[in-house]
Amino acid sequence: MSLSRLLVSWVDLCRRHAVIVVLAGLALGALGGLLAATKLGVSTDTDLLFSDRLPWRQRAIEINKLMPQFHDLLVMVVDGKTPEAADATAAELAAAIGKDTTHFRSVRRPDALDFFKTEGLLFLDQDELQALLDRTIDAQPFLGQLAADPSARGLFAALGLVAMGVQQGQANLDSFAPALTGFHEAMAAALAGHAAPMSWSKLLGGGLADKGGPYRFVLAQPRLDYGALQPGGGATEQARAIIANLPFVKSGDARVRITGQVALADEEFATVAQGALTGTIASAILVTIWLALAVHSWRLIIPILLVLVLGLVTTTGYAALAVGTLNLVSVAFAVLFVGIAVDFAIQFCVRYREARLHHPDPAEALRATAQACGSQILVAAAATASGFLAFVPTAFAGVAELGEIAGAGMLIAFFCTITLLPALLTLFRPRGETAEVGFAWAAPLDGVIQRIRLPVLGVFAALAILGVALLPRLIFDSDPLHTKNPNTEAMRTLYDLMDNPLTNPYSAEVLAPNAEAADALAKKLRALPLVSNVITVTNFVPSDQKDKLAAIADAASLLQATLSAPASTSPPTPK
Repeated sequence: MSLSRLLVSWVDLCRRHAVIVVLAGLALGALGGLLAATKLGVSTDTDLLFSDRLPWRQRAIEINKLMPQFHDLLVMVVDGKTPEAADATAAELAAAIGKDTTHFRSVRRPDALDFFKTEGLLFLDQDELQALLDRTIDAQPFLGQLAADPSARGLFAALGLVAMGVQQGQANLDSFAPALTGFHEAMAAALAGHAAPMSWSKLLGGGLADKGGPYRFVLAQPRLDYGALQPGGGATEQARAIIANLPFVKSGDARVRITGQVALADEEFATVAQGALTGTIASAILVTIWLALAVHSWRLIIPILLVLVLGLVTTTGYAALAVGTLNLVSVAFAVLFVGIAVDFAIQFCVRYREARLHHPDPAEALRATAQACGSQILVAAAATASGFLAFVPTAFAGVAELGEIAGAGMLIAFFCTITLLPALLTLFRPRGETAEVGFAWAAPLDGVIQRIRLPVLGVFAALAILGVALLPRLIFDSDPLHTKNPNTEAMRTLYDLMDNPLTNPYSAEVLAPNAEAADALAKKLRALPLVSNVITVTNFVPSDQKDKLAAIADAASLLQATLSAPASTSPPTPK
């Protein structure tokens, strides 16, 4: 028996047992829905998009095991009107998050380690360190007055000493110029009614206060729920609630923004989910329009929609058995199924309408339809399925799973079209046709196109040549960040960090067996034109420590008595 005759016999069998076929279809749909509800999950873990067999994935897994503190991070970026406001806000935020063990596993501030607090001066260049120490020593009388009376009274008394020294010709204002300028600007702003905070670290440290960049960082590892659409959503919302109650944030003196791996992944899946919803709605609208244009009658539209729903539910049940968990890519199979599988049912029903014009008997019309288009629909389904199944061998697991599900879905859609659709058409009994099916008004265009076929072919050939000529202008963008919505908070914050070489996230981690091997590799990497900077563990060992420690000790001996003197004045009173 030929394939065409086999399909005709199958369609006729489904027609003769229409009720049983529909009931079996409902049972199949119920089974698919049950499998989808109980066994199908959705994971937003982007690591699962790639096969663990890939060498770079194996290296990434190894690095994550050795340094888990750098994995699954919410990065809270703090900046303020003054470094002090940013530091205080970051400290309060880290303390509050550290108390919340329900939403967070760990929290730390990499720019506020005790190591840098005690050893930070050693990382300055010798000239920078000496200039800082000299400025501090020059300000000794001023600092001594503040140490003895750390209040506004002490501040103005210190300023009075500076003025007295100038009057007596014993003071050089050059060393006090930055501080005096800062005091003047702060007091002038306060008198004008818009007080602005003043940074003591900038007054004393000058440009050194900006060497670490304008941002402070709080790195938190949230407890992730990969069964949710946004695994870090709960932790992120909790962090935002904490941020909203920070004093400097309330006053507008500091700002905290959230980015990092978790925030970017959450926003990405939110974008995907929104796109999937929009795509599904758009697909439903377009399908309804095409169905109305193609088949006109609700007696045909409803069977097509029922076949589409059954095929989608059955495909979802297959996905539950085949992959178990949908990822960021494979979740798009539903939109693909709706957009492609409906074409099979439309083609069958349009041919059925045409057959009804020549075969008033519905049974004979169904057999003629199966004879005319059964093999064609099978070839279309097989070709589409083959295209999707070609994705399966790739190591990009997200695309491979999408190909497997969508490929199987095309075959399921074909089976539903030649099985359930004939049974539904038998039960819904659409009316016969009295005129030629199609757009009668467009019939004259066929003759016109045939007469000018050569110019038409020439136009399309020119378009093809133009497309080939423009191919060199098509650039492949390998930056995964460009696949994300650039208007989200996490992406805007990330772009701000990229503008600063100190916080640019484009970096690569390389494991070396020891410090010597790391330094040797770093030397080779620094010679590469694409490498801006290389940091190894030895970069955290300051150079010229002997000379720097001697300079610090000399300054400490001069400043210790002044800065450690106990307050000798009574607390200030309102009068």
